[in-house]
Amino acid sequence: MYDSILVPTDGSEHAELAARHGLGLAERFDATVHVVGVVDVAAAAGPFDAGGVDDAFVDRLEAEAESAIDAVEALADSDAAVETAVLEGEPGEAIVDYIDEAGIDVVAMGTRGRRGLRRFVTGSVTEHVVRSAHVPVVTVRRTDQAPVTDYERVLVTTDGSEHAEAAVDHAVAVADAYDATLHVLSVVDISAAAAGPTAAPPVDLLDQLRERGAEATERIAERTRDAGVETVTEVREGFPGPGVLDYADEADVDLIAMGTHGRTGVDRLLLGSTTERTIRRATVPVMSVHPEADPSEE
Repeated sequence: MYDSILVPTDGSEHAELAARHGLGLAERFDATVHVVGVVDVAAAAGPFDAGGVDDAFVDRLEAEAESAIDAVEALADSDAAVETAVLEGEPGEAIVDYIDEAGIDVVAMGTRGRRGLRRFVTGSVTEHVVRSAHVPVVTVRRTDQAPVTDYERVLVTTDGSEHAEAAVDHAVAVADAYDATLHVLSVVDISAAAAGPTAAPPVDLLDQLRERGAEATERIAERTRDAGVETVTEVREGFPGPGVLDYADEADVDLIAMGTHGRTGVDRLLLGSTTERTIRRATVPVMSVHPEADPSEE
């Protein structure tokens, strides 16, 4: 499913952790790893750019990028297929352009990076890639928990919408590659179902939403079980963001997969804000899947 995996790096701990996940995926899918660093001369020079920057300044930035790339390359197995490149320009745009030019299938990147003149993988850059790339993006946030790169439990969230379903095939592929259990979760959004901010949702409406959630999860489960992937389902009521995070903690999942948009109105679940909240707060990697990510082309 994945032939090429992109790992952007600036040498930070967050980027290195994300690289380990990217390398793990590459090993499972026998994919080529593309390791890139981005030189943003304008941002690095800042107010000192009024009179231009000299070649030595640019050479230093390129050397830093190459050093960060070398550190990631050293993490790969000796027989791994690795390609490297130093890109130039605004990091988010340069990464998205490289995804298209190199035919990348999935990206693994950290949610924070270096500060000061050497910063690269900042939240804004990651957010730009998640929003703009039409391929899955695995975001990794450094936490106090020991990192797990050998996934045993994969969580995919759904509300039955096409946008939410976009993540399902990717979650199934990862679960299958790691021989992991797939958890399928639907959260009934009680705030969207309520008549007002303090009013309780009508009982009959909640019953309809629960039924819809059960149908969505079971439809996925039937497909995945036929494919030989062990699957469990869960339908809950609550608020989508906290609901996803709470379930991930309770079920001790190792990876969360979710679409970047979902239904709107009374049965919404996977809105962009929910995905962004999950990316920012999850203690495990989050694979966000753009609705235009077509697994049949990967």
